[in-house]
Amino acid sequence: MEPTHYCHNPYHYQRRLSREVKVGKVGVGGANPVRVQSMLTCDTMDTRECVKQTLDLVKVGCEIVRITAPTVKDAANLRNIKAELAAAGCDVPLVADIHFKPDAAMEAAQWVEKVRVNPGNFADKKKFAIREYTDEQYAEELERIDETFKPLVDLCRQRGIAMRIGTNHGSLSDRIMNRFGDTPAGMVESAVEFARIARKYDYHNFVFSMKSSNPKVMINAYRLLAARLLELGPDWNYPLHLGVTEAGDGEDGRIKSAIGIGALLADGLGDTIRVSLTEDSVHEIPVARALVSLANQHVKDQLPPQQPPLSFDPFIFTRRASEPITLGEGKAGGPEVSTRVGATENTFKAIEHKRAQLGDLFPDFVVERESVIEVDPNDGRALEFLAQSPDAHLVTIKDGCTLSPIVAYRYLAAQIPAKHPILLKDTFTPPAVGAAPDVLATMLSAASNIGALLCDGIGDAILVRGEPGPGASVRLAFNILQSVGNRIFKTDYVACPSCGRTLFNLQTTTAKIRAATNHLKGVKIAIMGCIVNGPGEMADADFGYVGGAPGKVNLYINKTPVKFNIPEGEAVDRLVDLIKEHGKWFDAPAEPVAAA
Repeated sequence: MEPTHYCHNPYHYQRRLSREVKVGKVGVGGANPVRVQSMLTCDTMDTRECVKQTLDLVKVGCEIVRITAPTVKDAANLRNIKAELAAAGCDVPLVADIHFKPDAAMEAAQWVEKVRVNPGNFADKKKFAIREYTDEQYAEELERIDETFKPLVDLCRQRGIAMRIGTNHGSLSDRIMNRFGDTPAGMVESAVEFARIARKYDYHNFVFSMKSSNPKVMINAYRLLAARLLELGPDWNYPLHLGVTEAGDGEDGRIKSAIGIGALLADGLGDTIRVSLTEDSVHEIPVARALVSLANQHVKDQLPPQQPPLSFDPFIFTRRASEPITLGEGKAGGPEVSTRVGATENTFKAIEHKRAQLGDLFPDFVVERESVIEVDPNDGRALEFLAQSPDAHLVTIKDGCTLSPIVAYRYLAAQIPAKHPILLKDTFTPPAVGAAPDVLATMLSAASNIGALLCDGIGDAILVRGEPGPGASVRLAFNILQSVGNRIFKTDYVACPSCGRTLFNLQTTTAKIRAATNHLKGVKIAIMGCIVNGPGEMADADFGYVGGAPGKVNLYINKTPVKFNIPEGEAVDRLVDLIKEHGKWFDAPAEPVAAA
């Protein structure tokens, strides 16, 4: 498969041309702008609160609202929610979110404009069973899925409503897992199987999604899906819904979302997005709108004079094979060396007195003190020097470059020997001294630009300058590396956004778990409100905290449950005990005592 087949041109922005899918009054794909959506956090049976949250979302610019429908009873109440919204003069399209319950989907489809189904659990039960399927057995399973899925397809076609075939990395079926593994390829196959059934019954009003809490997996899966749809034919041009699931909260959640969503939007992929934060849903909309605004700016990006073959495989993450060099007090480059954080001389001087206080958040090197070769990627003489040099050099792009950072560094990496480590900049036009840029836009831009390149495997060191605050710029750089997984300097959390399935208050619980564990550098903890994506998304987490029943919590080691039905009031302490039992606990360092 040719690397360029996942998008129009990896060196020049052009939005993927998809067919239009109508979600009520809202067109998705085609010539429509990228749509912004979110999801309610309350109990679906609480009609008043559902209406209130929906109206609040619409006020801040949400165009499509999703509501969970875990049972037939919940699905039936969508009728009342729609009626109350209509009485309030609100006609925003509603999406019923379905997991495990085809009968709930059939009920919900009578009242909403769109139904989301998860191929991993709509007709399959996930038991983590290991089984080898013959081709005949696999075909029999697909026939069973056809029988279960067809009634919903027929109803959606008859009513003229839309569907999202939404694959989640954390809830692939045992059937898919045993044949394709826990891979982007498995995610794509899972969705395509359901799409084939929909098409078999002449239903085309659907969109795809490929969500994961890992931005690298998510990016690879969407690219692979886009390439697969191109292979299948021009009439497979269905829209794409983008999202990083279980992104978390605060700066971490925004950065992780910007990396995954921003990278794909920059490639021209994506027709509708949802930013999943463990916060009130209204806080997701400004982030989503800012990401769409940043993506729209790529229309102005220049095309480099040449388009050499990419230096990376867009479907499988592999870090660029640069050679280690001495940088600051350590090394940079090489696949085994963590990506380094640089700072300007001014930034370094501004925070040097806080070195002990900042600890792991202190920059690794000062750019002006190193032999960094700054090049224009169109300068043939500079590129020739790098091609002929026997030694590895740290290379970056000169300020003032008219290419966008993503395009410029892809272009550079494709033209110079892989042995040369690359220093990534978030911008080629840093703000003037005293400037006060938009904090959110600056954060999302840095995360999108640097994060996208790191997920391409490009980048051995990074420099953030769009954020003028010295400490804030360094913290942002480290947080980008943490979110990509290139460098872990603190506890890593996978926290899902709340919804009507959630069995405890995710925001307060996440805050409690953070307070107890945020000193455990390198430990990954998953906080899941219910079982829908829990075990799968926790596959690479050390410990999991999952709602098992109202007021009860189950604790996991990786994806294996080990403690059951713990009262919620005791669960955080029991999680700490579990971490201690497995040798991952250490006491938090004492806070420095202020001088009298």
